[in-house]
Amino acid sequence: MPEAARAREIVDQLKGRGHQAYFVGGCVRDLLLGIAPKDYDVATDARPAELLRMYPHAAQVGAHFGVVLVDGVEVATFRSDAGYSDGRRPDQVVFESGPREDALRRDFTINGLFLEPDTGEVLDFATGRADLAAGLIRAIGDPDKRFAEDHLRLLRAVRFAARFRFSIEPVTFSAIERLASRIADVSAERVRDELNRILTEGGARYGFELLDATGLLAYLLPEVKRYQGVEQPPEYHPEGDVWTHTMLMLEAMDHPSVPLAWGVLLHDCGKPDTFVRADRIRFNGHVEQGIQIARGILRRLRFSNEEAAQIEALIAHHMQFKDVPNMRQSTLKRFLRLPRFDEHMALHYLDVAFSNRNFSSHQMVEQKLQELGHEQLKPAPLLTGNDLIAAGYTPGPQFAKWLELVEDAQLEGRVSTAEEALELIRGSGSS
Repeated sequence: MPEAARAREIVDQLKGRGHQAYFVGGCVRDLLLGIAPKDYDVATDARPAELLRMYPHAAQVGAHFGVVLVDGVEVATFRSDAGYSDGRRPDQVVFESGPREDALRRDFTINGLFLEPDTGEVLDFATGRADLAAGLIRAIGDPDKRFAEDHLRLLRAVRFAARFRFSIEPVTFSAIERLASRIADVSAERVRDELNRILTEGGARYGFELLDATGLLAYLLPEVKRYQGVEQPPEYHPEGDVWTHTMLMLEAMDHPSVPLAWGVLLHDCGKPDTFVRADRIRFNGHVEQGIQIARGILRRLRFSNEEAAQIEALIAHHMQFKDVPNMRQSTLKRFLRLPRFDEHMALHYLDVAFSNRNFSSHQMVEQKLQELGHEQLKPAPLLTGNDLIAAGYTPGPQFAKWLELVEDAQLEGRVSTAEEALELIRGSGSS
């Protein structure tokens, strides 16, 4: 059963038992904005014990907070919270008999709405509908108190503003500026996940400009803050400094993967450290420096090894496109068979589109990809280590060099059989 239908069924079942029950939070916000919700939450006056009696198969995802998961739908008891000594979780939870107090303990007005799905009635205790209409992100009640309860809300305000292209209400904005340093107390994983959403849900440029304007960027990604004012040679980058170049690329992204989004954000992160003004502005070694800086960021934010490897690869190879016209066939084919090469292509396209607009290498690569099939890019090896042993060679580090020599020749069409490959090795002075 689709989650929306299951959520409505749960509401009906709870009401059938004499309970209050509503859709709540993000799903209501999205429905009012005409957006299909990603998931549905239900709020009710039924206590956790009653919910577990009604749904014995439910998972207790937050037993202390009265939250159970029923077939993918979060069902939570109305509650109010007291005290947040750790800046994330309430010290005390009080279950409530109605939705008002539950609404007033939530983060932003647009997330504090309740919907009666049968009648379409919306319960609004905190100007949520007016703020949706006005395009405003406003903290419910005292913003200092809301942000003290969970410091991640500082970042979530920016994420919601970026996703919906809303403004942050001035009093809420001032509170974020004043409390920006508190974001350093939030776990790396929670910060990473919010940044991922800012980068991939749409509105990445606006999101990062808001991070900068609120002061959060300097605490979260000082390496990116350093892009500002780093000049680039106008003959190659007429658009402006590294910050401007990167923001233009972020703006043009269309719901990218997480690695591609971070590849775009960090591809030039080595430039501030390698800036020199000689015959012209140069950034010698900025790729190598960028890899090291990015590696530190990705470790700090606890990215998975798989995602970190792809992000680093995007940075490592983004300057190789300019060398495509002069590459040996073996080098070119190895380049074209990089994992997730479509992301390398996408990064290069954005890089060129917002700099010198020289798409010749991109077009050449597209042509080569159409001409070359998988078998030509990664043919079955002509020789293995076992073949070399069978031919009388003693295993050692030279095996890798010989096999690479053979693969180079194979990719370039100079050898096509095992016999020719062995002859190549013999002719290389191996015996």
